[in-house]
Amino acid sequence: EMMIDLTLVTEFILQGFSEHPEYHVLLFSCFLSLYSVALIGNILIILAITFNPGLHIPMYFFLFNLATMDVICTSSIMPKALEGLLSKDSSISYGGCMAQLYFLIWSASSELLLLTVMAYDRYAAICHPLHYSTTMSKAFCCKLAIGVWVLCAFNAAIHTGLMLRLNFCGPNVITHFFCEVPPLLLLSCSSTYVNSIMIVLADAFYGILNFLMTIVSYGFIISSILKMRTAEGKKKAFSTCSSHLIVVCMYYTAVFYAYISPVSSYSAEKSKLAGVLYTMVSPTLNPLIYTLRNKEVKAALRKLFTFSRN
Repeated sequence: EMMIDLTLVTEFILQGFSEHPEYHVLLFSCFLSLYSVALIGNILIILAITFNPGLHIPMYFFLFNLATMDVICTSSIMPKALEGLLSKDSSISYGGCMAQLYFLIWSASSELLLLTVMAYDRYAAICHPLHYSTTMSKAFCCKLAIGVWVLCAFNAAIHTGLMLRLNFCGPNVITHFFCEVPPLLLLSCSSTYVNSIMIVLADAFYGILNFLMTIVSYGFIISSILKMRTAEGKKKAFSTCSSHLIVVCMYYTAVFYAYISPVSSYSAEKSKLAGVLYTMVSPTLNPLIYTLRNKEVKAALRKLFTFSRN
């Protein structure tokens, strides 16, 4: 009888930025500062919203969820990426890789859904102000948030589960600085057909459908704003959704740039750049954009600091 030699991979090597060793120190300091700003910024937003009853309204409730997802997203990626830039050893265990994949998919897909929910919230506030408090009731907002977390956890479980049934028996170098679906599929020595179908379905739902829903919400919002009689009213309405609009544009640009290209034309460089954008730059900028453009959050943060001094 023939012995089939399947030496299964027990760990992967994250290629990261090893092809540019001269930039390691620079990249390390950039990533470390981005990660610190992202963590501090998002945790401050979480605390400000938690301890300020004035911010217990739908818009900030969803911002609280977004900030939580940002913390999960950067924390699942950054410690390993920073370690890889510092040391020569950039290996990640098979289990660690799957865990990273799970938390990344969970947080990134939740973020896309939350941005859509936030667009709907702005639509309800600006286009139907009289029914706003009944439409976006506390119970409904909680259901939406729980729905997002559960649906995305389920989505992450499907993709991770499909990845777990693949065999990896040869090359184990992931051409990325974190475990991600496309570069992992390229390493598998079993059929990745089902995985690819599920990716296309997830892309269609998370990328395209959410994007369209957000665009439609904003179409209604903008036409509503244009119909307003006073310049003051227009300005006020627009200022409540401008931060969200900036974040949406930024996030989708990175996601479309990285993923709405077929797996066959997967480019490691392009994917790394997009990875930096949505796992680091976006979580770093979100809290900044929301606080710098928002009087209420600024006031809440001020309160938080004076409160902690007393």
